[in-house]
Amino acid sequence: MEKNLCDNMSEENLYSLAEKRVDEKIGFYHHLYSFIAVNLILAVINVLFSKGSWWFLWVTFFWGIGLVSHFIKTFIVFEKFEEKHRDKMIEKEMEKLRKE
Repeated sequence: MEKNLCDNMSEENLYSLAEKRVDEKIGFYHHLYSFIAVNLILAVINVLFSKGSWWFLWVTFFWGIGLVSHFIKTFIVFEKFEEKHRDKMIEKEMEKLRKE
């Protein structure tokens, strides 16, 4: 008989695991917002001060690789993001873990 992940976990451990997963999801969104903001600023600086060279694209490309790997780790390895509020997300993760 196959055992669920939650069969041997206490509520505290389950909450901690759900909290960790939610924090990873929130961390990805912070990373994404930083990526967008910084690259927009770099693009403006590039256009204003060095029009012939598109150097900001190198930053965007390599940082984008890191962002994609963060996305895969957060959402493909775990699951899709559905809730926006941390407490609701934690409760949802706990429910999913109880079913595993």
